Amino acid sequence: MNSSLDQIARVKRRLSLLLLGSLMAMLIVAGIYPQSARAASAPVASNNEGAVYVIPIDRQIESGLQKFLARGFEEAKQAKASWIVLEMNTPGGELSAAGDIGAMVRNSDVPVAVFVQDKAASAGSYIALNADKIFMQPGSTIGAAAIVDGKGNPIDNPKQVAYWKSEMRAAAQLHNRNADIADGMTDVNMVVPMPEINQTKTKGQIISLSSAEALKVGFADDVLASTNAVVAELGHSPEDIVKIQPSAGENIARVLTNPIVTTLLLFIGMVGIAMEIIIPGFGIPGIVGIVAFALYFFGSYAAGFSGSTTWLLFLGGLILLVLELFIPSFGILGILGSASLITGVVKAAYDTSDALLSLGIAFVAAAVVVTLIAILLKERGVWNRFILKEQLSSEQSFMSRLTREQFLGKEGISVTPLRPSGTVLIGDERIDVVTQGNFIASDRPIRVKQVDGSRIIVEEITEESALHAQLSKE
Repeated sequence: MNSSLDQIARVKRRLSLLLLGSLMAMLIVAGIYPQSARAASAPVASNNEGAVYVIPIDRQIESGLQKFLARGFEEAKQAKASWIVLEMNTPGGELSAAGDIGAMVRNSDVPVAVFVQDKAASAGSYIALNADKIFMQPGSTIGAAAIVDGKGNPIDNPKQVAYWKSEMRAAAQLHNRNADIADGMTDVNMVVPMPEINQTKTKGQIISLSSAEALKVGFADDVLASTNAVVAELGHSPEDIVKIQPSAGENIARVLTNPIVTTLLLFIGMVGIAMEIIIPGFGIPGIVGIVAFALYFFGSYAAGFSGSTTWLLFLGGLILLVLELFIPSFGILGILGSASLITGVVKAAYDTSDALLSLGIAFVAAAVVVTLIAILLKERGVWNRFILKEQLSSEQSFMSRLTREQFLGKEGISVTPLRPSGTVLIGDERIDVVTQGNFIASDRPIRVKQVDGSRIIVEEITEESALHAQLSKE
């Protein structure tokens, strides 16, 4: 059996490799971030003055989409485009992202038209109402903007409903559209007459308009068959169209910033690194954990939510937590490390509340899994290198309990730090000992002060303790 000192050294080497691997992964994230995405984030010079920039909204409204649209709007602005056309087919999505996108559309320096190809539901209808013009394909719909939770169940919180209804109403009023109809798309309790289509919305209903109905009530400027027809209606030809598509980095960021994916990555990262620390050998668990955390930060970095500060905070927190294992700091390093690590994870997310929720779920799940693994593999855990054994065989160079009394008063040297347990060398014997709660560094002279059953209690030899021992002998 290897000595405790050798075992602890191996643990330190493994933790060092873990930190080095994390640092390398983070540097790779910063260095190999797809150039297409990075270039896409920057304004570009263009000869497309007067062009029509066509940008798709063909998925749920979320933060990754917002960053993609911001890039497209900036390119159109730099090119001095005549129009931006948003090809819309969305079931809705996050209200916070919809609010930001709506403001982007509303405040755009380039006029914006929305072409609803299938549906502009929920948050999609809000974005459309902020546009200068709304065109719809035959058979498409707009509306059904009631607030729902993640499972699709209506939310009836009065404050939330009132806020969202006011947002929809204000968006409709921007271009003199019927604000009551916008209210009726949101509030099930409203009664809204719509004489133009011989209908009245009653309580319990939500307004969703077909393309023909939207045209009659003023929620569509025209019903057209294709994007080319929309461009022609705006006074341009198909040759003026500039298509904007998501880059590879933006597509990757969209997946990695999904709340379910971020929670899963945090869970895998925590379990992987915890397993690497408690189980001998730098291998698959540590690599998987590092990759999971690297992907988490890559997603936020590629989506534009964060910069290098976030992963530096995380890496710094990890380093402080490891140092807490080897440097007596009365928990200060551990607290600072935990705070830094959590701050890095939260700052990397688009929404703080979502990040805290994901982190909490991942932590609880990881704690359960790691606890189960620790129980199953208790004989192999790293804790066996720091705790005292009740009895070890003489073949392992340790003495039996029956011979412990002979060491009372003997002097030796600490082989490992004693905090309060560790290993000392007395003569040729390596002995597991404890102190009375105080810390003793390695390579310090010690004396066996007391033998209490299976425990050998030692103290550091100082001038004061040596004098006291001399007086006791006299």
